[in-house]
Amino acid sequence: MTLPLALDAMGGDKAPAEIIAGARRAVDELGLAVTLVGPPDLIGDPQGLEVFACTEVIEMDDDPAQGVRKKKDSSLVRAAELVRDGHARAMISAGNTGATMASALLRMGRLPGVIRPCIATPLPNPGRTPTVMVDAGANAECTPEMLVQFALMGAAFATARFGTVNPSVGLLSIGEESTKGTPLVKETHQLLAATEGLNFYGNVEGRDIIPSPVDVIVTDGFTGNVALKTLEGSMKFLFNQVLSVIGTNEETRAAGDVLFPHLLPLAGDLSPDSHGGAMLLGLDGICIISHGSSNATAIMNALRVGAELSDAGVVDALRHAIRPA
Repeated sequence: MTLPLALDAMGGDKAPAEIIAGARRAVDELGLAVTLVGPPDLIGDPQGLEVFACTEVIEMDDDPAQGVRKKKDSSLVRAAELVRDGHARAMISAGNTGATMASALLRMGRLPGVIRPCIATPLPNPGRTPTVMVDAGANAECTPEMLVQFALMGAAFATARFGTVNPSVGLLSIGEESTKGTPLVKETHQLLAATEGLNFYGNVEGRDIIPSPVDVIVTDGFTGNVALKTLEGSMKFLFNQVLSVIGTNEETRAAGDVLFPHLLPLAGDLSPDSHGGAMLLGLDGICIISHGSSNATAIMNALRVGAELSDAGVVDALRHAIRPA
């Protein structure tokens, strides 16, 4: 019997209504087994889904570490424990990102040899499989050794998730030359170039993120998160500008009738809702972190990603990639 996916019913700006709606769609449209985790009185109508009851919720503005320590019967902590104890094959949350990471780390634990977990976010790469960015926000301050591990885990993730053979790895910097960048970047470049079995491409710049010449982009969590949100804001601005022009007069309406069938698939591919969420790599279990404003579609896709990663054996692939010295 396939284990269910543990879904934090109280996580996100649109919880619990959109979370439950996404879970219901995942069951009906994808055939997945989903367990909602949260206080039954706050969940309300679970729409026929199984509920694992708890009594507390870690709010979006709660301190992550204190929230996990003090609210041990929260939906996030209980979801992580379901995975740890073998009652669920993955946990998914659109709630407090820091608390999601803390609960997963403290309850599931790290894989042997992992210094720090990192967030792997798939980025659309038109015409080819997505590019994986690591770290997208888990670690603001990193060492070169951490970035090398991120590269190894990112490559293993790209292979397990997207079937990429011998994925190429690029290091985010301010220039292609190995002498460019901060001391952290320059030292990391040397280590990556000397890492056996890693297909190291070299440095990539901000303009190389979308589209990207590599399969994996490595950076520290601060830079990665800034880059990711800059991309999201820029794409949203661009599409809003296009929409504001189309329909202003008869000519632009006619142009819109021609362009929309071609633009809509691209918009769907670039939308975060289509990709569902990011995985926290380096844990002894699967944790999917969804966008705080996730709607039902995003939650359904996050559940799909959790199931696919479980089926692909991604944790074992990461375990193999990071062997203790």
